[in-house]
Amino acid sequence: MSRRKTAQRDADSPNSASGPTSLKTRLFAKHNRGLLLDILVFVANVLVMRLLSGLVIELFGQVSAEQPAAKLLLGLMFLAMWILPALGAVLKRWHFHRRLKAEGRTVEADSNLAGCLFNPIFYFCLNLVITSAVLTGLGDVLFGRALLNNGPLFISLIIAGLILTIFQTFLIYQYFSAPKHPPRIEFLRDPRSEVLGDICIFLNMMLFQVVWNLLTYAPLGPPSGVLEFGGRLFILCFIALLVYFPPRMFYLAEDINHPRTWLTMLLANSPVILRVLLGTNATSGMVNW
Repeated sequence: MSRRKTAQRDADSPNSASGPTSLKTRLFAKHNRGLLLDILVFVANVLVMRLLSGLVIELFGQVSAEQPAAKLLLGLMFLAMWILPALGAVLKRWHFHRRLKAEGRTVEADSNLAGCLFNPIFYFCLNLVITSAVLTGLGDVLFGRALLNNGPLFISLIIAGLILTIFQTFLIYQYFSAPKHPPRIEFLRDPRSEVLGDICIFLNMMLFQVVWNLLTYAPLGPPSGVLEFGGRLFILCFIALLVYFPPRMFYLAEDINHPRTWLTMLLANSPVILRVLLGTNATSGMVNW
């Protein structure tokens, strides 16, 4: 039995290489979900994300024209961005820590979770922005103009949104602490729950990327000089980190100390960075080379 566990650990190890299928095996291994996510985001940013962002811009236009269906769709999009990370954290938590424990590892030993980016306050503030978007979109659909004219209802929704956001942030950050007991819900102990959790995290990342790609529609010409080029590059990399980090941090808990992680994260965001860095045409959406 011990040999079987050792063999399985070696097969899952990032340093293993056993034949022509090892690359594919490593890419789809559980400890490489972050790498797989970065590659998928890069491909999506090259092929389809900008198109999806264009559709969202059209959706905003329809919202401005007071189209109820557009308000509903936009509200549901932000609601998904609010629900998916917490759902993914709950579905994956047991399996994640159980696997680390079987390998004799812990999150604290494997990761450097210090700094403002892993601070719950940062994520809480981001969630408040998303909550505001949800209340604005769905609140107008459900209650109409009466929402703004009904003080008690408006205040009640604000308070409820704040409390739910606190609870949602708690669920997300609970992911980084090992559970003391197995989940009471049987499905959370089923391997399929971890797969579903990964799907939630991947979908959440794609929604964030749709928002991130909105920058490529900004009417920016090529930089006028080296100074503007450097300043634009710094700002873009900083914004990319703020947008990419929250949906990616579940996997960063395991691979943050790998140098390749920061390279693949930069690769995933590079299509958007290059488009905005070199200048965009807001009408045609083509990069001005």
